[in-house]
Amino acid sequence: MKQAYSVPREAYLQLFLRFLKFGLLAWGGPVAQIAMIRQEMTDEEKWISPERFNRVLAVYQVLPGPEASELCVYFGMISRGRVGGIVAGLGFVLPGFLMMFALSWFYLTYGISSLLFAGILYGFQAAVPALIVRAVHRIGEHALRDRWLWGIAVVSFITSLLNVNFFLTLIVGGLAYAFARRAPFASPLLFLFPLSGVAATLALAAPTALELFGYGLRAGLLTFGGAYTSIPFLQRDAVTVGAWMTNQQFLDGLALSSILPAPLIIFSTFVGYFGGGPLGALAMTAGVYLPAFSFTLIGHDFFERLVENQQIHSFLDGVTAAVVGLIAATALQLLQAALPDLPALGIFILALFVLYRWKAKTAVAFVMLGAGLLGLVARLIG
Repeated sequence: MKQAYSVPREAYLQLFLRFLKFGLLAWGGPVAQIAMIRQEMTDEEKWISPERFNRVLAVYQVLPGPEASELCVYFGMISRGRVGGIVAGLGFVLPGFLMMFALSWFYLTYGISSLLFAGILYGFQAAVPALIVRAVHRIGEHALRDRWLWGIAVVSFITSLLNVNFFLTLIVGGLAYAFARRAPFASPLLFLFPLSGVAATLALAAPTALELFGYGLRAGLLTFGGAYTSIPFLQRDAVTVGAWMTNQQFLDGLALSSILPAPLIIFSTFVGYFGGGPLGALAMTAGVYLPAFSFTLIGHDFFERLVENQQIHSFLDGVTAAVVGLIAATALQLLQAALPDLPALGIFILALFVLYRWKAKTAVAFVMLGAGLLGLVARLIG
């Protein structure tokens, strides 16, 4: 018997509470978050068919931005239009934002002078590079499918260590692979990349809220293949060029976001708070999430047709390969800051081993909590 699928017209408050619940339960990274949304919206409540869900997800996997957030905006929009999309998206994002905002305030107000917090964050810092190394491997497995893509990733890694502008690296990587595949470059996606470079030449010292919004927007537009791809861009802005935070503090922000029920990209709230206080945190978070909302609200059907264009796929494949190289270079830089001694190296190796061996949805959160405990023990006996 054929299943009947129907999208209900839910009240705005009901929509908000439904997706707020998803936000409060968003543990375990994007795979777990997407599975949770799929189970309720497709398997249990039958808003759309599994086939349609897979097509929608495929669009968001090609476009930049956190897929789980984009799915929430999509479901809200098909229920109550663009206002419904905004309500649903805000419901999903709000819990993680508020928790990270509170942690950022606490971190900057009280610091980590106590042995308890210093020890836990010491363990967190050692485990974060393990998360990034695992992410590079996971993204690379899917992204580096031939020798051209491997070559682009290697060149991107080297140019990043040589401080070549990452925007140039991404564009050249995309064009190189499009040329290698003999795919005439399709122009419709060009609008993404000039916009992504808007803040590239601005002075990063003492950033204004508008500049922080621009850095967040650029990171949001370049988040291909998961939130880990935004790390090198924000790390360059905040640490390498802007110097409004250190690598250790950047690692702490990544670590804290890893244990929250939220997309990893919420660490941008922490970075923005360091750059401009409460207003800076709000501005950077808004910039990061604006593409995730806009792609659906402006026209999901248009992007669904757009990403079917194989010429565009070649360019985006090259960009993604270049991003893999950038993440690998950033991981190497963060390793130098995160592993100052043998206990930290031991935590890193153990975290990496567990991440490769344990496939549970909650593995990342438990690895981070375990690393924090080991860090505390190391500080107490050190």
